[in-house]
Amino acid sequence: MKGNGEIEKVRVYPSPNPHIRLTEITYWSCGLRVKGLLATPKKEGKYEGILYCRGGMQSIGMVRPARIAQIASEGFIVFAPYYRGNRGGEGRDEFGGEDRWDAVYAVDVLKQFCLPSRIHLFAFSRGGIMALWTAILRKDITSIVTWAGVSDIFLTYEERQDMRRMMKRVIGGTPANRVDEYEIRNALALIEEIHASTLIIHGLQDTNVSFEHAQALEEALLRNNKVVETWYYPEFTHFFPSKVNRQVVKDACVWMKMQKGD
Repeated sequence: MKGNGEIEKVRVYPSPNPHIRLTEITYWSCGLRVKGLLATPKKEGKYEGILYCRGGMQSIGMVRPARIAQIASEGFIVFAPYYRGNRGGEGRDEFGGEDRWDAVYAVDVLKQFCLPSRIHLFAFSRGGIMALWTAILRKDITSIVTWAGVSDIFLTYEERQDMRRMMKRVIGGTPANRVDEYEIRNALALIEEIHASTLIIHGLQDTNVSFEHAQALEEALLRNNKVVETWYYPEFTHFFPSKVNRQVVKDACVWMKMQKGD
């Protein structure tokens, strides 16, 4: 068994972008083999790194090659862990529990391919909670972008009735009878440990991850005197129109490159 963040296996993965090379990587996390997708610009250069924290659960919200290739084409090397238990990876997806270490150690994988002093987190939906924990548990993160990101696991259970069965199965119960397991996933309680600047992107019409998540995170960051910027869109839901989406990705990538880090 190799150490955390060590690479076990690599294989070439079909790329939808002729300028971006994709590689599927199997790496070690807590004694488990976990997989993720690496996107690298074919043009030689020194690139900053982005850890892309996917949304969803299991096959829902799985890493999309086109998405990470799109981000990489803005001049980054991008690594997107699938999290444990997905796409042949060992273990079980825990929705922000022990699987947070898959994101934490994925940074060590990413550093082997990019400028190790410039690591950013780009999160979508459920990935928000994974990115927050990664920034809490590591001190080498330059910036965080959380887009429609989950920040309050208690609120997710309350507002997503369609997800309650899954959350009870994965987490072990409800916030009422397993408050300990929900508290373990409560990143908002440790926001003071985050040292990276944060950009929050959210559509006010979002019904998948309500705007309250963005508000709660913004308030927690400001309360702890952290650097935070917000891009709120009154007219959009969880999913932005494709043209707007592409522009926001470009703008967010420019924002990341401008951040100085801690």
